[in-house]
Amino acid sequence: MRLVGITALAIFVLDQATKWWILHILSLDTRGVIEVAPPWLTFRMAWNTGINFGLFSGQADLTRWVLIAVAMGIVLFVLVWLRRDPPGVPGLIAGGVLIGGALGNVIDRLVYGAVADFLNMSCCGIDNPYSFNVADIAIFVGAAGLVLFPGDDNSPPARRKKRA
Repeated sequence: MRLVGITALAIFVLDQATKWWILHILSLDTRGVIEVAPPWLTFRMAWNTGINFGLFSGQADLTRWVLIAVAMGIVLFVLVWLRRDPPGVPGLIAGGVLIGGALGNVIDRLVYGAVADFLNMSCCGIDNPYSFNVADIAIFVGAAGLVLFPGDDNSPPARRKKRA
């Protein structure tokens, strides 16, 4: 579980550091857009009060607290799951990545009232209107990692029967 904590902390710090840099050094919240390597990478400020793609962004204050509670519930669920049925090292890292990303977005909702999204990527004639952040990437990668690296079933026979 120590690996989960270290990984979660690293992702959380990376996420918050990039948001601090974007907001307090580059002042993207007032500038709106900074073209870094168009169209592949643009910093485009978006305050997301909902979930992915701005879904459920109405009733901002109620949605904010519901999404904080849901994120914390997911973090708790993943922690319990990893503790009860620990996967291998890749699975533990994936769990930490997911938890770090989820906590990064929770802090945004607590501090700013919305999630600070700023990465925008387009390619091949497709203009992507949506922005995301490091925490969003971490949540996706962590969830995919938990699916792809569930661990092996080399547990003792008595434990295997409990799982089935």
